[in-house]
Amino acid sequence: MPRRTGTRALTGALALAMSAGLLGVPATAGAASSGAVVTAPVTTHPGDGTPYPRQEPLPEPPVDDTDAALKPGLTAYHDVSRRLNAAMAGSDRVSAEVITQTGGGRDVVLVTLTAPETRGQARQQERLRDLITDDPARAARDRQLSKRYKLPVFVNANIHGNEFEGTDAALRLVEDYATSEDPQVVDLLERSRIHLVVTMNPDGRHGNTRRNSAGFDLNRDFVTATQPETIAVRDALIATQPALMLDLHGYVNGTLVEPTTPPHGENYEYDLFIEHAYPNGLGMEEAINGLGYDADDGVEPVQVPLRDWDEGWDDWPPIFTPQYAALHGAVAHTIEVPLRVNNSSYDLPVEELERRSRINTDIAHAAVTATLEYAATHRDELLADHIEIFRRGEAGEPQTPVEEGLFDGVIGPEDVYTTTYPRAYVIPVGDQQRSAPATARLVEHLLANDVEVTRLTRSVTLSGRSYPAGSYVVDMHQAKRGMANTLLGRGTDISDRVDAMYDISGWSHGLLWGADVLTVPEGDPLRIRGRVVDEVDLEGSLPRSRSGWTLPMTDPADVQAVSLLLEQGVPLELLEDGRVLVPRGYPWAAGNVVRRFGVELDAAPRRASGEPLDPSARTVGVAGSAEERWAFGEMGLTAREVSTESLNDGMDLTELDALYVSSGLAWDDLDEEARAELRDFVADGGGLVGRGVAGTSLANSLGVIEATPVRGRGDANGVVRVDNDQESPVASGATPHTFVYSPVWFSDLGDDVRVDQRLGADPVVSGHWRPTPSGEGGPEAGAGQPLAISHDGEDSRAVLLGSEPLFRAHPKGQFALVARAVFWTGAGR
Repeated sequence: MPRRTGTRALTGALALAMSAGLLGVPATAGAASSGAVVTAPVTTHPGDGTPYPRQEPLPEPPVDDTDAALKPGLTAYHDVSRRLNAAMAGSDRVSAEVITQTGGGRDVVLVTLTAPETRGQARQQERLRDLITDDPARAARDRQLSKRYKLPVFVNANIHGNEFEGTDAALRLVEDYATSEDPQVVDLLERSRIHLVVTMNPDGRHGNTRRNSAGFDLNRDFVTATQPETIAVRDALIATQPALMLDLHGYVNGTLVEPTTPPHGENYEYDLFIEHAYPNGLGMEEAINGLGYDADDGVEPVQVPLRDWDEGWDDWPPIFTPQYAALHGAVAHTIEVPLRVNNSSYDLPVEELERRSRINTDIAHAAVTATLEYAATHRDELLADHIEIFRRGEAGEPQTPVEEGLFDGVIGPEDVYTTTYPRAYVIPVGDQQRSAPATARLVEHLLANDVEVTRLTRSVTLSGRSYPAGSYVVDMHQAKRGMANTLLGRGTDISDRVDAMYDISGWSHGLLWGADVLTVPEGDPLRIRGRVVDEVDLEGSLPRSRSGWTLPMTDPADVQAVSLLLEQGVPLELLEDGRVLVPRGYPWAAGNVVRRFGVELDAAPRRASGEPLDPSARTVGVAGSAEERWAFGEMGLTAREVSTESLNDGMDLTELDALYVSSGLAWDDLDEEARAELRDFVADGGGLVGRGVAGTSLANSLGVIEATPVRGRGDANGVVRVDNDQESPVASGATPHTFVYSPVWFSDLGDDVRVDQRLGADPVVSGHWRPTPSGEGGPEAGAGQPLAISHDGEDSRAVLLGSEPLFRAHPKGQFALVARAVFWTGAGR
């Protein structure tokens, strides 16, 4: 397939939408303001064919004595570029490139270690890399490829800002290999490219935080890609296409070396993955234990979860760096160094912190050098299996289950996870599609993740269903089929297979991002005419109308359009069914949002009217996570942070129409003045949208709605079926699926409380949701129960949600439900 990178230009309307925040940086307010720079000056792109070395000097920021890395004796951010510039000045083996800038304005740098190349050698490397995914069968037959191709290895460090030592291990490797005369190092650099992200989260490193400056855990963002750091590393992984990959973390004692426990990602070619992941893990274990650190140093022996644990450290979701990299053909590992130097341990004496950090750096360095030794020793087998992953995909072959009993019985039936791929996915357009902007977003996301997409140039009938020209088809006979299925597939309910999961268990862009996606089963013919696309145009619509237009309010783009129209002074009205009326006298404004956001407006019914939407609706008080505030920003709304602390400090709510409360605001912790402020707010018609137990508790304390929250199992999560009230102003435009984490439903509803959305009769589509050991809180208990409710009171309106529609700013197709709730509750003021 044609090589795509994260730096390609976007066509007119989509570029406008990105500049406006639809696919890029939203505008929010509060402590975690989303002012991050998603695109940044990039010296060169790692996949652009430029030969190494690439030695543009890095900017050297001023010395900052407040950098958190200094206390444990580690490298401050301001010294990273100085050390790399010195390494480049003394060696033609070292290259350093800025691949993005963070929200705090710091550079994320990709270092490459390799022997100097001619322009012809660099072009050959890029041709061979493309051949591996474009024609893997031919690449597999090429007996000279291994001799001509430099095997890429990728090391990612410091994705969690206060897990420091990976950066120092990477810098040590760079400085050692820059001038090493060891024949094995010289040979390795002649036959490999070693790519290192020295610090992926320099803002967190400087500030002693796990998360980045926008409040995101970057190691949960890879298939969402909201943050500049994640986008840059994603693009670098795709461009460099590593066969081996390490992600350096802390802190687990003894040192944790993957591979993981089950469940294993069903979209990997796990038999090929584990053939190298387990032996390389053992090699890292031997190298780390060989350093001689023991219990006297506070260091326990290495742990390999696949071998040593039953469950609880899995590689099921694609949100982590190694698991994401595996979908691009890498044998990938997380390494957790042992001795904690962050959080409460950061207050230890400096001497103890320095001792711990020296040991951790030695261990991280040993893991990297052992992996490089494995790459050197097994490069031919690694490369052959790397190619085989893509060959199977291109050929449409079934997966090969991992062999039970492998590695002297380490692999058992509990490790066998496979899936059945469809023949294709279709994302229709026109009358068969619920949302044109959601379609554009989803297709662009597929392209950004290196999935091949074809746009039909003629209508076609597939599996008995007709699709118009312009529809998008993802042929699953492609090299990156695992990536495509990860994004578009429904996922799997694994509740019966394991008891405990490390993180999320269910996701589906195909079900949760707002576009209709249909499946062509394997075995059905796929005869289509179309062209492979590498960019997407937003394609909205504006019919002729004498009565105005309506916005459907089914996508973040619709909300962005409302926000801009309100900013421009257009008198909008909220209709009873939750749609927004644009009056007939503003065709210029309607046309502008169509061009800018790709929204589809419908001709309004004659004499349509509703409640006025005030321009103040663009600002929402949000008591919730940084990710939730970011999601409001993606919708073009300003999130004004509200919390127990801010209210106790005298925050004035009079300028707000509505509050969204998910966490961080507890009635019991408010002083009397703060409680009075909230009472006055709702008495004056202020709306309240509460999510989960915290939101319900506040709503009940204020008396704006009567309901009892019922908790599902605390770690339950995944994609669930829902039934929506098609006359509800809140849920009539919602998708038939949503996402839950620690699900909550509602009982003991008061008079006049409306049920806007219910859990389906058989709710779980994909994920992990079991009852508690006492038999409570399972999906059977939640089936058919209210998941979203509302009340139109005498003074104020309230909506309660038991799902996670803004979870980590991920389920884009659920955002509009929250916006509808906010607009409806606020319109009563």
